[in-house]
Amino acid sequence: MRKSITRGIPAALLLALPSTVALAQSGGAVADKFKWLTFSVFGAIIALTMFVTYLAAKRVKSASQFYAAGRSVSGVQNGWAIAGDYLSAASFLGIAGLISLFGYDGFMYSVGWLVAYITVLLVIAEPCRNIGKYTLGDILAFRNNPKAAKTMAAISTIVVSIFYLTAQMVGGGVLVKTLVGIDYEVSVIAVGILMLAYVLFGGMVATTWVQIIKAVLLVTASIVLVMLTWAPYGFSLPGFLQAVVGDPKVQARVASLIGDAATNMTPEQLGQRFLEPGLLLKDPIDQISLGMALVLGTAGMPHILMRFFTVPTAKDARVSVIWAMAIIGGFYVLTLFLGNGAALNIGATNITAIDKGGNMAGPLLAQYLGGGADSLLGNFFLAFVAAVAFATIVAVVAGLVLASASAMSHDIWVGVIKGEHATQEEEVRAARISSIIVGIVAILIGIAAKGQNVAHLVALAFAVAASSNLPCVLLTLYWKKCNTGGIVLGMIVGAIAAIALVLVSPNMTYPLAVKATNEKAIKVADDKIAKASADLAAATDPAAQDKLKKAIAAQEKAKAAAQDAIAKLGDERTSLVGLEKPLFTLKNPGLISIPLGFLCVIIGSLLYRDRRAEEMWDELYVRQNTGIAAEAAVAH
Repeated sequence: MRKSITRGIPAALLLALPSTVALAQSGGAVADKFKWLTFSVFGAIIALTMFVTYLAAKRVKSASQFYAAGRSVSGVQNGWAIAGDYLSAASFLGIAGLISLFGYDGFMYSVGWLVAYITVLLVIAEPCRNIGKYTLGDILAFRNNPKAAKTMAAISTIVVSIFYLTAQMVGGGVLVKTLVGIDYEVSVIAVGILMLAYVLFGGMVATTWVQIIKAVLLVTASIVLVMLTWAPYGFSLPGFLQAVVGDPKVQARVASLIGDAATNMTPEQLGQRFLEPGLLLKDPIDQISLGMALVLGTAGMPHILMRFFTVPTAKDARVSVIWAMAIIGGFYVLTLFLGNGAALNIGATNITAIDKGGNMAGPLLAQYLGGGADSLLGNFFLAFVAAVAFATIVAVVAGLVLASASAMSHDIWVGVIKGEHATQEEEVRAARISSIIVGIVAILIGIAAKGQNVAHLVALAFAVAASSNLPCVLLTLYWKKCNTGGIVLGMIVGAIAAIALVLVSPNMTYPLAVKATNEKAIKVADDKIAKASADLAAATDPAAQDKLKKAIAAQEKAKAAAQDAIAKLGDERTSLVGLEKPLFTLKNPGLISIPLGFLCVIIGSLLYRDRRAEEMWDELYVRQNTGIAAEAAVAH
């Protein structure tokens, strides 16, 4: 596992969770005398969600209620719940952080995630609602061999969920440890117990309402912060952006990012550069690949697909996507103010001092707007924003556990082992047992991943979903010749290709490259120490002497960190899979693995004869377009 530490991937969702690991080593953002306040706010929000779970538990009696909330969720409610699923801690903390550190390029991720839901709206939402029942496997099994389709779908669902779930567990554990002050292992167990409580007792009903509550709190808190940030500029957008351009902290940040190119630029030009592209996104091919995985992977994420089974009609499915797009789009506009507000009021230096990935930009801005690090209101604001982020993590993890448990119980146990012959009580019992198994696995993996950079797992989750799940769902729904052979081949090759390409990509740790980078950093530090020492010997002004001493201390600290990084690698020379350097240069495999997934579904379908798939095409075509005979809502 040690070798699997990655160098990070330049995407908000990939930066958000792993970089929070740095929080635990930084001393945190909350002073000890205010941690009781943080603990209280966390407790209040957890208590609210547990009360909702208690109410939901009274309604969960059947498999339909456990898996799909009895198909009783309205379009508007489901739109808020989808927004809750999508506005994870990665997007909430990560987007604001990226904008605060890289300006315009950070905001481009918001655009990419919003575009993803156009794909969901146009091609996925309504047909899946009409065809499916509880899981991804139900959609694929409608016209293909049920046992083969459900087995492959269940494996893919569990793989995608475990990848994404592990990253969320690590992020949640570190967030709680840093802000509340309890051990990482205890934090992960607490996240796991809370998540299991939502799923075991409340099923999809509780998970849906927790997501709605969290989304409302998140959007409300963000609107308040934006109003406080924007008010000093008379709610003028040009005035606000001009203040960003003219801020010395922003100008210094841009100068540090572009290096020598800043030499001939005026302060105003440096500030203007913050609002232009190119500070973070420098490889267009890699960004296209990442964009494909994000846009298409969203439509293949199992916990997102399950959301469309909770509404009573196809119209509600469409309404829910429109509401989700409006909420998500509106929220991402708010991140423009949150990120730039943090850059303006906090500064990149102070933000990265707490968290190198910038993920504490939003909470630190809240603390600043409330009165600062020493004020009660400031720490209340910070605690509230952080608690909502924590609730976000737990709710997203609950959705992923529900998706995995549904795949195990409904697809494998009921569909494959029992041949669809199980009572409602047996199926609900199987779902709860599966939830416990998945929850325990998630806790154990989360604890085992302590101190690890798990960015590549999030990349893998989206890449596998886009390369394995989406081609199968899309071609099953829209291509008459698609059949079981294509589904099996496409899922296997799509998933293996995505995983294999990530294992040989720059995302993995290559010890020789790490050693070279740190040796260079040591040399730079030695040179700076030598120069500062010479200047110190010649300096007579006490203030100048103090400044030089601090500079020497900072360089010695940087040198020690680089030496420590080299020492940790020991004699290692190769990556997890035995490579000294990457074989595949792109950080995200989507550009290769997604077309390959589609190609394999087509080839497998053309080479395999499946009479059932052909005979069921007309029924699928009518049902996906009209909703006739689709699963109906159940009475409570």
